[in-house]
Amino acid sequence: MPNETRVFHSDQANQKFLSNKTISVIGYGNQGRAQALNLRDNGAHVIIGNIKDEYHERAKQDGFIVHDLAEAVSIGDYVILLIPDEVLPEVFEGQIQPNLKNGAVLSFASGYTIAFNLIQVPPTMDVILVAPRMIGVGVRERFLSKEGFYCFVGVHQNSSGKAWEHMLAITDGIGGLIKPSIEVTFKQEAILDLFNEQAFGPAFGQVLLSSISVLTEKGIPPEAILVEMYISEEMSYTYQQMARTGLVKQTLFHSHTSQYGAMSRGIRFRNLNLKSRMEKIYDEIESGSFAQEWQQPRSRLLFKIIRFFAMRQFINTLEKKVHAALGLEPAAVLDGEDEHHLSALLDNPDLKAEIDSFRDFYEY
Repeated sequence: MPNETRVFHSDQANQKFLSNKTISVIGYGNQGRAQALNLRDNGAHVIIGNIKDEYHERAKQDGFIVHDLAEAVSIGDYVILLIPDEVLPEVFEGQIQPNLKNGAVLSFASGYTIAFNLIQVPPTMDVILVAPRMIGVGVRERFLSKEGFYCFVGVHQNSSGKAWEHMLAITDGIGGLIKPSIEVTFKQEAILDLFNEQAFGPAFGQVLLSSISVLTEKGIPPEAILVEMYISEEMSYTYQQMARTGLVKQTLFHSHTSQYGAMSRGIRFRNLNLKSRMEKIYDEIESGSFAQEWQQPRSRLLFKIIRFFAMRQFINTLEKKVHAALGLEPAAVLDGEDEHHLSALLDNPDLKAEIDSFRDFYEY
């Protein structure tokens, strides 16, 4: 019988572990800013380590002392790493590991680099996981509202014998124990995160795109389709009800017509062969083959090409038309790669097979 999952609550944390300590938050992006502000509001002494970019200036405007990465690491009793997984191995080897002080606690918000052996941490350190299941803006907003957010937490190395106490103090400090936190290993956190991104998310996306395609081909107004599917935010409300009452039980909030239609027709979608495809993706993640693939320079080039095609597929044009018709102002986001800058890659004969498959898939 599997071991019972451990769940942690605020009464198990002791903030005295953060007293008279310096917490170095490395990276002042969305998560870095939110966690640094929350820790400071809870009375912790926080400094920031960041390269000199717009985030460096934002941290200064927020009233933090900002150092370069190496110096911030050398000062920290707790070092919270909040920089992207793909750059962390190089940064860790060059600027973080050589500057860690004796007895420092190393905290990760993602299990990825440890789980897939992309970095090696000194065996004499406490290494902990504090991974909010919420985007950075939500971490800050839900701290201020006292609503809280769930966290995945764990200990990879317990050199001092106090790593669990350190982990709970940091989790509590960022607001991660207002709601319960769930113990996982570093690898379990990484697998869950990647599987959600690579299996569930894309499968759900294809269902949504297929639905839109059928309805537009049948002559339904695209404005009505997108409002019905997601612009109305009814789906996000349904997701909230799933979280509160259950995946199936939330259907009881819908009409009897809705319930009968969903349940009687839902069985037609049971044989989509999703499980075998998802198991293959799980195996690629669990074995480390995806992490190895993503570390390759070739994958970084392919990523630019994939994103270029994805941002130019039909749904983007349709959304632009619908947003204009409804008077909606779309949020400002980066629009992927510029075609002029990618022209050499798009003509690269060594990448032709992959490029052609992406072009066909994304209906470019």
